[in-house]
Amino acid sequence: QVQLVESGGGLVQAGGSLRLSCAASGRTLSVSAMGWFRQAPGAEREFVAAKWWNGGRTYYADSMKGRFTIAGDNAKNTVSLKMGSLKPEDTAVYYCAAAVRYNVYVRNPLNYDYWGQGTQVTVSS
Repeated sequence: QVQLVESGGGLVQAGGSLRLSCAASGRTLSVSAMGWFRQAPGAEREFVAAKWWNGGRTYYADSMKGRFTIAGDNAKNTVSLKMGSLKPEDTAVYYCAAAVRYNVYVRNPLNYDYWGQGTQVTVSS
């Protein structure tokens, strides 16, 4: 089992920045990839960013490229999401997720095995 705990959400004005963190514990050696997803009220869970735990290749949703940065610290078993130039439409609950299989499509939430409880991000206009 892998446990994930997110932190860092909150209220920010449009154009501002936030940094989310996700701390992993448990069987972290089994983790192959870490991802961030978000879900707004009434919407489906949406891919935000992901990275392979070893090797470091990163992936972003098109609307987040250039504004969001995913980074990992393997020694501390943490992954962060730096969010900049925030827009009201970025308002959502943000979830950290871990996958344990390799060669999976990291943009698909169904390929993740463990999820955090989520952290609310609200961007005011």
